[in-house]
Amino acid sequence: MLDRFNRKINYLRISVTDRCNLRCLYCVTGNEIKLLSKNEILSFEELCEIVTVASNLGIDKVRLTGGEPLVKHDIIKLVDMISNTGKVKDFSLTTNGILLEEYAKPLAEAGLHRINVSLDTVDPQKFRYLTRVGDINKVFAGIEAAKKYGLDPIKINCVVKESSDEPDALSVEKYCLQNNLKPRFIKQMNLEEGNFSIVEGGQGGNCKQCNRIRLTCNGKVKPCLFSDLEFDIRQLGIKEAFEKAVKAKPEHGSQNHVNVFNNIGG
Repeated sequence: MLDRFNRKINYLRISVTDRCNLRCLYCVTGNEIKLLSKNEILSFEELCEIVTVASNLGIDKVRLTGGEPLVKHDIIKLVDMISNTGKVKDFSLTTNGILLEEYAKPLAEAGLHRINVSLDTVDPQKFRYLTRVGDINKVFAGIEAAKKYGLDPIKINCVVKESSDEPDALSVEKYCLQNNLKPRFIKQMNLEEGNFSIVEGGQGGNCKQCNRIRLTCNGKVKPCLFSDLEFDIRQLGIKEAFEKAVKAKPEHGSQNHVNVFNNIGG
């Protein structure tokens, strides 16, 4: 699919849940999170049909996100179902890594190709502070399990305040170099204020080359992370929702006042 600016759209990021087992400071800014009811969230059958239709329109790269996708009940079944469509050439998942040691082997066996792990510091106390509840040793163990079962390349997503020269980012980079991981540094974003930049070590945030659209866990196709635009699959049908989203994809991001990171996946 080509949008109005001749960008080839072949990448779909799917938020499978708005739930998460961490409460990171930059994601959960208040004490309460408004969660969707279960009947609002897309079923596995709906998601599989969406991937099939999207693939026929030109999508060949799929990433599962959340919330935290590994807290989704029967996530291995969903990975297997999507893998068995035979339509996806690049199939990946972004996780905070807390449950990855347990899930790495079944994810690989179900057909997942690779993993991105969010890791903003390698200091245990700082990690606990940033995530409010997290144990960094579980993340390290999860990364080792992902390496063992061939979920590679393993990319490490590190959120920074301003640059990759910050102490925590430098420590994450050193850890990555020592463990054959690929670091990516992402400047902290703000949806409502429209703050974003190009990911260091990746293509995210590069509007000129953007090849992605997003699907929220309740069935809204979003042409841009930093836009209020969305097209409801359940109202429009899958094909029409995707076609309208691609046609409406803006030249560059602006602001998003209708989503939060736990329901759009970043």
